[in-house]
Amino acid sequence: MKFSLVFPAAALCIAAAPAAAFDLETVTTLLEQAEHDEMSPLGMFMAADWVVKGVMLSLLFASALVWVIFVARVMILRWERGVLRRRYRDLDKAGSLVAARARFAKRKGVMGQMVRAAERERAASGASAGMKSGIKAGIKERAGSEIARIEAGAARRMGLGAGVLANVGSVAPFVGLFGTVWGIMNSFISISESNTTNLAIVAPGIAEALLATAIGLVAAIPAVIFYNILARGLGGYKVMLADAGALVERTLSRDLDLADDEMAGARPAYHLGSVSAPAAE
Repeated sequence: MKFSLVFPAAALCIAAAPAAAFDLETVTTLLEQAEHDEMSPLGMFMAADWVVKGVMLSLLFASALVWVIFVARVMILRWERGVLRRRYRDLDKAGSLVAARARFAKRKGVMGQMVRAAERERAASGASAGMKSGIKAGIKERAGSEIARIEAGAARRMGLGAGVLANVGSVAPFVGLFGTVWGIMNSFISISESNTTNLAIVAPGIAEALLATAIGLVAAIPAVIFYNILARGLGGYKVMLADAGALVERTLSRDLDLADDEMAGARPAYHLGSVSAPAAE
């Protein structure tokens, strides 16, 4: 029975005080203090029923997982948005897929995947000078479909972990409430067995039960806030992905329309009466 109390208590100390987690002397001191102070959080944890202990430990683990997911997702999202913004400028500056081919040949980002997908479709369809407009439309349609799948995959990967935040935010309070109900039930059982209603005897058990609800709220409130923050950031990232895909499709369309002139080494000219003006690049 003693070991079943020491190990969960040690885990609680590590989760609550990471700086002292590997200091054996500090952990031992905390355990000794908890034995004499049953109303401290650690003392209430050690005196709680094994079911309540399991609820508390699971909620502490869920809370730590929420923070890890949020920090990791925010860092990855900021990085990917910055990379996507730079790649967008590169392709926009290049003006054509041919000019951007060398720049995006080995890059593993989302923009590089889109450019390579458009190039593959163009090569697989045998794009050449003098092709019919129907063939060009088919190339654009197939390339657009592939680009859309790349966009969806990138958005799905970026949203990994958001479901965990949503589940913790919605379930953690009820898990804590279950621990509270179980603890209060045990308190009433102890009252009936001791044949007394002395508050000094009843209060510790009820306090232990309420601690489970408190930990559930500690896990749930940040999870809900973090989920909303990530949802807004993910929405902006999806807009950037759509803009990047649209730029690749526009660039492919421009390259196909100018294929005849590129093969002939000439630029198109628009004749307005006696005035001839070169097409915009």
